[in-house]
Amino acid sequence: MTNNKQSSKWSELRAYLSYERQQNLFVPLLAIILSLIVGSLIILGQGKNPLQVYMNLLQGSGILPKSTYAAYKNIFSDFSSFLNAWTPMLFASLAVAVAMKAGLFNIGVAGQMLTSAFVATIVIGYSSLPAVIAKPAVVIIGIITGMLLGALIGYFKYRFNINEVVSTIMVNYIAQFVISFFINTYYVNPVSRQSILINNQARLTLMQMKIAGIKVDIPLGIILALVAAVALRFILKRTVFGYELAAVGLSRPAAAYAGIHVGSTIVSAMALSGALAGLAGVTYYLGYFASIQPRTLVSTGFDCIAVSLLAESNPLAIIAFSFLITILSKGSTYMNSASGLESEISAVITGIILLFSAGSVYIHYCLDKWRKNRKDKCKVNNNGTNHN
Repeated sequence: MTNNKQSSKWSELRAYLSYERQQNLFVPLLAIILSLIVGSLIILGQGKNPLQVYMNLLQGSGILPKSTYAAYKNIFSDFSSFLNAWTPMLFASLAVAVAMKAGLFNIGVAGQMLTSAFVATIVIGYSSLPAVIAKPAVVIIGIITGMLLGALIGYFKYRFNINEVVSTIMVNYIAQFVISFFINTYYVNPVSRQSILINNQARLTLMQMKIAGIKVDIPLGIILALVAAVALRFILKRTVFGYELAAVGLSRPAAAYAGIHVGSTIVSAMALSGALAGLAGVTYYLGYFASIQPRTLVSTGFDCIAVSLLAESNPLAIIAFSFLITILSKGSTYMNSASGLESEISAVITGIILLFSAGSVYIHYCLDKWRKNRKDKCKVNNNGTNHN
């Protein structure tokens, strides 16, 4: 009797999860839970308490309070710094999502971030323009540079059928080493060995602003990032362009048969993806940081892939999942000092999340297959009943 009840409950659960809306919530959460469990086992293997380590991550991100703070600092200081790091992660994740909707894989977000930031740095960052002009100009240059680079990759895909994964990886390498050459030759700081700091007038973060006796960092791009997520959701769900992106992503031959210009859609998708990556670049290198480290591609450009996979390219879900991934990266420094665990463990957990996210396609397949079999079985039963 008990086994029958358990079997019935399991069937009800599978029936509930067999529909797309429930799957879109359940599958990513399952990937996160499994990742945290595996991460806990790794932490236990290091002789540490997983709950304490995860709490340290939240404390380092300003989600939970620390036991002590330095002068002029409190939980709001930590959280404002977290928002500063979250902004480029949100833009970068949206960039990957747009490309994925069109059936493309933009693995070159890191290179597009770097290129956009470098152009904005040398054109505006080192200028003497006032803040009211410099800050909007940085944003515009970031958008244009990223858009042009993304459109070029899209054109290569359409015109010469060059796989976008290959071309974006090559762009990553080209950007990394060419920009490193120019920094080391013309713009290097001899002490830090990074690019010379940009002027505060061009920086997209108001650093160490004193509010009610507390020093906080105010990221100017966070509102724009949230607006971009909501706007992108509207574009993908409510516009002809969004429909064309989805159609091309599902089947290019079918989209072409329906009268959609596949080539221009691919170029447009990569251009929009590049524009968002450009915004990620300027909010990172001219916001969160104020300089560029030569020969280095930031992890944000790769962690955003995990975010987009988790969110299944849903811009609103990306807001939540980019928040989570940023906690892992931003809180790792405090976790290291508080628990003694290497900060790289947060990157390991992010990688595990990416691994389980990649397996979500199989989970969807199993649930959809079970739903189809269930419908066929019900149809057979109904036909048998009607015949009798």
